[in-house]
Amino acid sequence: MPHSASAPLPALSLHDSQRRATVQFTPLDPEHVKVYYCGPTVYDLAHIGNLRAMLTADVLVRFLRQAYPRVTFVRNITDVDDKITARARANGEDIASLTQRTTEEFHQDLAAMNVLPPDIEPRATHNIGEMQALIARLIENGHAYEADGHVLFSVASFPSYGALSGRDPEELVAGARVEVAGYKKNPGDFVLWKPSDADQPGWESPWGRGRPGWHIECSAMSHRYLGESFDIHGGGSDLLFPHHENERAQSLCCFPQGKFANYWVHNAMLLVEGEKMSKSLGNFLTIRDVLQQAPAEALRLLLLGAHYRSTLNYTQAGLQESRKVLDRFYRALAAGPVPDVAAPESVLRALAEDLNTPMAIAELHVLAGQALAGDRTAAGALKAGAALLGLLQEDPEKWFKGDHSDEDAQIDALIAERAAAKKARDFARADALRDQLQGQGIVLEDTKDGTIWRRA
Repeated sequence: MPHSASAPLPALSLHDSQRRATVQFTPLDPEHVKVYYCGPTVYDLAHIGNLRAMLTADVLVRFLRQAYPRVTFVRNITDVDDKITARARANGEDIASLTQRTTEEFHQDLAAMNVLPPDIEPRATHNIGEMQALIARLIENGHAYEADGHVLFSVASFPSYGALSGRDPEELVAGARVEVAGYKKNPGDFVLWKPSDADQPGWESPWGRGRPGWHIECSAMSHRYLGESFDIHGGGSDLLFPHHENERAQSLCCFPQGKFANYWVHNAMLLVEGEKMSKSLGNFLTIRDVLQQAPAEALRLLLLGAHYRSTLNYTQAGLQESRKVLDRFYRALAAGPVPDVAAPESVLRALAEDLNTPMAIAELHVLAGQALAGDRTAAGALKAGAALLGLLQEDPEKWFKGDHSDEDAQIDALIAERAAAKKARDFARADALRDQLQGQGIVLEDTKDGTIWRRA
């Protein structure tokens, strides 16, 4: 049944990484929900692993906007990082050109995937002052110290360090992007500010010319745009430690009366044909690589076909199967008029259960079956439910035929010729024309209202 716009939506439950349990979501302010997600480090094209986190955020925010009057979604851009510096040097281009070009490519790829833009998209380089203010506050509060031109966070000063990731501070080792250096008081202490040489980007600071560590960026930007406490922080599970652990430590030590993030949402990683994606294995896929093989909605459906907390196995067979599923859904929409109805309760209930997209897609299959059997209200519910997942946004005719107007005219002419041959009982010619079209990748379907076609 379609959801009544006046009826309350089902209560949202989310798996909170810090509580290590699926719990009911209760916003800090029911009039204004605040969400922060870690965005890309802009030195290369986004890959399908990056996309999975962006899709999780997209579905979450779409649901929240159904349930609450105001949602502010912040997703940052990291445009200062040693990987960026190294790539710019390898390319023989300046850092600003690299980050601007890569940011534009990221936006283009997400737009192609129908990922809605964030309300605010701060760039790290535009928030250096905010980072320096937080670092100074941490030093003043006794949670950070200067050493050999660096400023480091003192892990031992924060008793609940490790509570987010569930790691024992006594057993923690330095994580990704952290150098174990002699000037550290503790191997787990991490860099807040580091010196820059003449060839590295840098800003003047009380601790000398330098650049921020990775983790302080998100603490500064989330505080600037969402405050000391906000509702949801998300990202890939690879960020849980050390990045999110360190963010939490910094922010709570700066603002001990705040909550920082009240819920933590992490999506699992994906495999490609059963193996971890890596350039060395030759299975590293950017979004653009996949979009050369299949429509964006097919990739989107494939990635949403597994629960965000489950490891997803991307396969070519799965991509083609997703396209066939979408063919069925679009046929259900094309079978007659599609009324404008509210989102169906069945899909909303599925998404309310910790963003259970596989269950939501199963409900879309039920609605498609009803629509194909002649229930046009179900067709409207199918379209409205799919919109919550960012799907079925194409015109059905364009989905099946593509955007090839000159070719379309030629195909239509051959179909008309075939119809004339059938009318003249020249079945050999009609069969030959069908075979010719099939050889061009055109699938014909004879209906009581005439012949319709689509690209295979």
